[in-house]
Amino acid sequence: MPETIGYKQVCGMLNAATDQIRKHHEVLSKLDSAVGDGDHGTTILRAMEAVSKTVSEHPGADLKTLFSAIAWAIMSCDGGSTGPLLGSFFMGMSDGAAGRGELDCPAMVSVFEGGVAKLQKQSRAQVGDKTMMDAFLPALAALKLTESRGIKAALEQAAEAAAKGAEATRNMKAKFGRARNLGDRVLGHVDPGAVSVSLIFKGFSKGL
Repeated sequence: MPETIGYKQVCGMLNAATDQIRKHHEVLSKLDSAVGDGDHGTTILRAMEAVSKTVSEHPGADLKTLFSAIAWAIMSCDGGSTGPLLGSFFMGMSDGAAGRGELDCPAMVSVFEGGVAKLQKQSRAQVGDKTMMDAFLPALAALKLTESRGIKAALEQAAEAAAKGAEATRNMKAKFGRARNLGDRVLGHVDPGAVSVSLIFKGFSKGL
């Protein structure tokens, strides 16, 4: 694995993340039927299809432009809260990628950190609130802890941390969204948004 990644590798990561959602969107909707409206798989698939479509439409663009275009494409989707939240994440990544053509591991971590920081301005949720942040925040923490081990290892650890974070939502009550009105009825069910994020990070890792 090279010590840096560039536009081609990032596009591979993004397309692999979309592939993970394509494979699992029906399961995600089933998960959402227990704690929400049952349409999360459909909405996150629509958002991620917009990601891959944007990648195909921007061959050879710089990373900042690519992430920004992805953000706007996602936010233009009819995806409920998923669009603004995931869109803000990619917009933050765009800000973090400014002036960067190649990313070494610390730079990649910085780009992800920018994405999560922007997302946190849209969502007040923290770990323990049974939302996508239960996967995003552990993934970012894992990236920071393992950045010295290289890009591939850091992404693998981030994907593992996101998956563990998503599974941990099974024992949580929800504090945001429709699920918060269901009280104890959400116990025993994982949060579909957190699972989606774990799949996206799995795709980022496999895409390399």
